[in-house]
Amino acid sequence: MKRRSPWLTGGAAVVAVLAGLSGCGGGGTDLVETRSSAANWSWSLPSYFPEPKVPADNPMSAEKVELGRFLFYDRRLSGNGQQACAGCHRQDLAFTDGLAQAIGSTGEVHPRGAQHLVNVVYNATLTWANPSLVTLERQMETPLFGERPIEMGVNDANKEAVLQRLRDDTAASTYPQRFSAAFPAEAQPISWGNVIKAIAAFQRTLISGNSRYDQWLASKATLSDAELRGMKLFFGEKAECFHCHGSFNFNDQIVHAGSRIVETPFSNTGLYNIGGTGAFPEPNRGVFELTARAEDMGKFRAPSLRNVEVTAPYMHDGTITTLEDVLRFYAAGGRNITSGPNAGDGRANPYKSDLVSRIDLSDQEQADIVAFLRTLTDHEFLTNTRHADPFAAN
Repeated sequence: MKRRSPWLTGGAAVVAVLAGLSGCGGGGTDLVETRSSAANWSWSLPSYFPEPKVPADNPMSAEKVELGRFLFYDRRLSGNGQQACAGCHRQDLAFTDGLAQAIGSTGEVHPRGAQHLVNVVYNATLTWANPSLVTLERQMETPLFGERPIEMGVNDANKEAVLQRLRDDTAASTYPQRFSAAFPAEAQPISWGNVIKAIAAFQRTLISGNSRYDQWLASKATLSDAELRGMKLFFGEKAECFHCHGSFNFNDQIVHAGSRIVETPFSNTGLYNIGGTGAFPEPNRGVFELTARAEDMGKFRAPSLRNVEVTAPYMHDGTITTLEDVLRFYAAGGRNITSGPNAGDGRANPYKSDLVSRIDLSDQEQADIVAFLRTLTDHEFLTNTRHADPFAAN
């Protein structure tokens, strides 16, 4: 799927798109179907979404998911009690925060933007530029316990006190009862391991597949002429967006229950080229920060474009503010910064991906692609009470 357009010359658009999606687990036209994967859990998925992969040591359950929802929105889970996971992951913004750079519970600014959590269960890796973080459980340790930068601010000095806040809660969300229901085999279930498992289970339910584009695939909605033109460009060889955003999740790193081979590409898109050396600004140098290999300079993971309309600003550091600017950036084959400490022509970055080159797109064609991208907004997902703040009523 990664390097093949789902469009067939002269064929019906819906047939062509679904044919392309079939390699990623799709091919049906029903909007939603229910699939049971455990004794007390079932997934409601579009027919062309594969069943999510779930770790054997953290099976899904309704009780665990609901516990995870409470924990995700609870500010008491941070070291100073000031910020919840939801502080950087707002439902109305597809579980990102609308900031160029995330801000932790102590006010420390993160070097990168908070990634959205749309369909995070399908992500093969889970951060902008760390190929080794491949499970939600392992990734969760970074925002909870990380010190550079501080996010949730849990550390050896306060981690027991944070758990005690949960043990002492017998009114608002009754954590002792919720943990016992989620982990019934454990005598003392309130632990950091179980906190992480519950939040990961909740995150796996953040599945978005009811956009107007999905409804169109199921013949339950129509797209405008501009949106259809934009879709054809998106999936075609002229704009070539599908090379990095061509899966059912509109990205290029996919894992699911049936995965046998998992690709985890990271790409340099020509966002920077400081001094003509290929460098990106520290500490945002992509996979290079971990490997120190020159060829990994500026390599970041391509995010899913589902709900991209509400996830501005864009790129890993939030330096592109609108979808229109994103299209201009890719049409130019990179960004030329003419002054300041980051000056350099990213279009000539020696480590830039071969998939990013100048594209001859007219203003109308760029506007058409933006119109198509806006059809990927799933308004039901952005307001679904199953994913919402359980403390909001109070």
